[in-house]
Amino acid sequence: MEFDLAIERTGSGCATPDGRTRQRVAQLLLERGHATAAELAAVLGLTAHGVRKHLDALTVDGLVEAREPSATAGRGRGRPAKAYRLTDAARDTFPHTYDNLAADALRWISRTSGPAAVGAFAAEQVARLEERCRTAMDGAGEDPVARATALADALSHEGYAASASAIATGGQLCQHHCPVAHVAAEFPQLCEAETEVIGRLVGTHVQRLATIANGDGVCTTHIPAQAGRPTAGKSSVDNLRTRES
Repeated sequence: MEFDLAIERTGSGCATPDGRTRQRVAQLLLERGHATAAELAAVLGLTAHGVRKHLDALTVDGLVEAREPSATAGRGRGRPAKAYRLTDAARDTFPHTYDNLAADALRWISRTSGPAAVGAFAAEQVARLEERCRTAMDGAGEDPVARATALADALSHEGYAASASAIATGGQLCQHHCPVAHVAAEFPQLCEAETEVIGRLVGTHVQRLATIANGDGVCTTHIPAQAGRPTAGKSSVDNLRTRES
């Protein structure tokens, strides 16, 4: 994995127990977007102090950055905990799909045939993804929120590190990695085409709330609840599982 090499290059020693723990810390931050030391410690079965040592090492290496708590954040007594996230340099070590070549190709298409041609190209590309995900979602039923869970599984197999969860207004699909984020930052048609695919696959209109390409930590898509169906906290959501990796 490319991130292994990045840790070795920065001197953290991926072959050592510390290096392997830092690899797990980085993977969790990729999947969650951001997390506190205590949250990471709970998943890893370590002390928060021990996790902070790994976070400090990754911060020195330029792979992790701390986000100061907002002034309005409150957790009762004491200072709110810092949230950690991967830096752009760390994200770059995870696989990207020939970013430079893809960007050059799309610039050429846009120059010679116009922006509409880029949109048509994007639609054709995600059509292949749609076909594979649709096959993987066979038997998922008709409820959009339940289908979002099946879609998260399918997208994770495609390298998107996706998860799904039920919320009060329906469901939420999160993609914690985007293989074409750098290209999509210049050509939002890729994100737009992908959003249309998600809507077709879950069977309802969806709303993209955030994207990695736009600088957010996670691509987040809202899936509204179907009329007449219960939402988060009611019995039909008992079968909706949240996938974390």
